[in-house]
This record gives sequence, structure tokens and C-alpha cells, in this order.
Amino acid sequence: MSLTRTFLFATVIFSVCSSVFSQVSRGVVNEGLTVKSKILKEDVRYTIYLPYDYGTSSRYYPVVYLLHGYTDNDMGWMQFGEAHMIADEAIGHREIPPMILVMPDGGVSFYINNYDNSTRYEDFFIKEFVPYIEKKYRIRSEKRYRGVAGLSMGGFGSLIYALKHPDMFAACAAFSAAVFTEEEIINMDEEIWPIIGRLFGPELEGKARITEHLLSNSPIHLVQNTDIEQIKSTWMYIDCGDDDFLYKGNSTFHIILRDLNVSHEYRVRDGGHQWSYWRSGLADGLKFIGTSFHQP
Repeated sequence: MSLTRTFLFATVIFSVCSSVFSQVSRGVVNEGLTVKSKILKEDVRYTIYLPYDYGTSSRYYPVVYLLHGYTDNDMGWMQFGEAHMIADEAIGHREIPPMILVMPDGGVSFYINNYDNSTRYEDFFIKEFVPYIEKKYRIRSEKRYRGVAGLSMGGFGSLIYALKHPDMFAACAAFSAAVFTEEEIINMDEEIWPIIGRLFGPELEGKARITEHLLSNSPIHLVQNTDIEQIKSTWMYIDCGDDDFLYKGNSTFHIILRDLNVSHEYRVRDGGHQWSYWRSGLADGLKFIGTSFHQP
């Protein structure tokens, strides 16, 4: 065999082997599942991702609750975010530990209880949903193995849960979180306020919007009025694009954390409020959370 043919043969073999070894095992996605909620008085949908070895092992796994954005649903992170493919690759290349991803349908609740308690989504999530999921699936139901992440409305929800329930979550990754300064709330356009107002009072105007209920569900206010040691007990990762309309609230939140000497990760990448940005950032967010699941 000539040297040229030998080289070509070796190149083909190398390419084939590289292709084979670069393939990763695929997890399982189950969509359209439901949990019956007494608090919300309805069935709530959820989607779940189980890592590749869930069906063949007896082990228990860490979990990340992955929250969708405004007007989306429990399938958004799979359909548009390709979260299952991103997790498969990261697990296959040992960048994150095998983990379960759980995506509840949050409707347009922002994952909190609204001002008149007519929608108590936070109560549902903390008191019903997490216990249900961690009883039904083989999940390590301790804080150190539980993370929360989300985009936009879900980024807001993940920060709220990390700050209000620090005993439950080891880490939080918030992408383009819907965090607003008080100035932004006071001056919010009358066409935009109803989206937020359904949570805090739809008829409010100007400074009257800064209610106790709003402050108790403001990441900026919470981080300034919560015991620092509690805040430090949950790792936080914040990622918001340089062209995102939510830049001010996210950067303000970061600055306050810095001023309070609260260790966290803050990312500003090229991009706006769109799926291409969130897809490109999810792997790093999961790596950050996955690191919190490990022993140093």
C-alpha cells in the first residue's frame, strides 16, 4: 500500500472512530404529565427529562427545576431551548453530573402568589409540586442536590425561590431575569404594567405600585433585607445579554450583591431577549449548578 493510500485509510478510520466516540447516550423526555393541585384547584402540567441511565439503574439523582418564560409553557425549554440535547452533551462529556430536569407549567404566574392570593403558585410549587416530584422520581431530596433555573419570567421565579427559600436550593441560575428597579416599576408604561399588575394590583399607578407585596417579591429588595448568611448559602448565577431590555434590573441586582460582598457569577454576553441567547448559555448555567452538587 502506498504512503498516500495508507494516509487516506488512516484518516478515514480516525474520522469514523471520532464520530462513534463523540456520540453520547440520550436521556428520556416525558411531556404532558400532570399533577393535581389542591392549592390551585386544577391539574398542572409538567415535563421531565430523565438522564440516560435512569431506566437501567437504581441510583438517586440531583434535580434542577427549570422554569419557562412569560406566555410559554412546560414544553418550551425542550421545544425551543433544546435543554434535553444540551444536558445529554454535558452529561456525556462529564461537564455536569447526571441530573433530572423538571419543567412545570407556570402559566403567567411569575411563579409567585399574586396580591389577593387568587393564584397561589409559589405555595403550590413549594408545598405540593416539589414534594410530589421528589416522591415520584428517584431524586436526592436534600438542599445540596436541588437547583433552580429559568429564563425571563422563570429567571425571576428562580431568584425569588433562591432568596425566599434558601433552605431548599443549593444553586440558582437566572437567565434574562424579569427584575425591575423601583424606578422602572413607577414609570412602567400603562400598556406594560397590566402584565406585572396582575401580580401586585392592576389599577395602581406611579409610586402606589411599590406595595409591601411587590417589595416582598422583588429580588432587589429581598437581597437588601434578608440575612446575608442565608443569601450566601445558595449559589447564584446571573446571565443577561447586552441588548436585553432587562439589563437595568439585572445589573442593579449584581451591583448590590457586589456591594454586600455576596459571592456570585455575573455574565453579560452578546445578545438579546431570545432563545438563541438562552440556548447558548444553558450549558454554563447547568455546569454552575452541577458544581454545587459536588464535594470540593
